[in-house]
Parts: sequence; C-alpha cells; structure tokens
Amino acid sequence: MEKIEKTLEEWRAMLDPEQFNVCRLSATERPFSGKYNATKTDGVYHCICCNEPLFDSKTKFDSGCGWPSFYAPIGDNAMTEIRDTSHGMIRTEVKCAKCDAHLGHVFPDGPPPTGLRYCINSVCLDLVPRE
Repeated sequence: MEKIEKTLEEWRAMLDPEQFNVCRLSATERPFSGKYNATKTDGVYHCICCNEPLFDSKTKFDSGCGWPSFYAPIGDNAMTEIRDTSHGMIRTEVKCAKCDAHLGHVFPDGPPPTGLRYCINSVCLDLVPRE
C-alpha cells in the first residue's frame, strides 16, 4: 500500500473543519452525535481522507458507547495501532494505514469472534452501500 502524505494545509483544504480536527488533529466527535452511530446500512466504511476501505458493516455492532463500533477491520493491513497515553489514560489509537488519519481507539471489550471493539468517529468514515 502506497502511503498518502499531505501537509496539514492540504488536508485542511479538502476536509470540513470537524473532519480536519478529528482526522488530522486527533480530536473526538461528541458521543451519539455521529451520523453512523446507529446506521444499519449494509456496505463498506471507507476512510474519509483517502477512500481506503476500513470496515465492513457486517462487523458493526451496537456497543452503546456513542460511536460506531466494529469488532474487526476489513483487513489486517487497513490500520495501524499506536499506544495512546493522552488524557491520563492508556489506550490504543487506530489510524488509517494509508493516510495516517486518526480514526478512534480499539478496546479489548468487544464481542466474539475477536473480543475487540474498534470505537470509531463517524466523521472519519464514508459508508459506501453494497449494491
């Protein structure tokens, strides 16, 4: 996979302010405010920054946390994981492997078969419905 590299100004020009703040500056959208939190549409969720496929809707579940939750990414190389010690917590941040967009965090409290909960900001995603 070829990495996409742009300056912050290039990202700012192509994203809306909330997308830029979350994807490029690692902010977080308010819980229960994202457009995909309760979505049940069948399809594939892509990175809003680079259009890379990230999650299949078949792995989405209602975790009650206020953000779209998935138990697995679409592939082993879809994202990177980074230790995050911000805000006095120890978490694992997930980023798009192609463009390094901040997506959210992964926690070890999800359902089978993985036991993982990828808690992802809606604003980082673009859902492409399956035909």
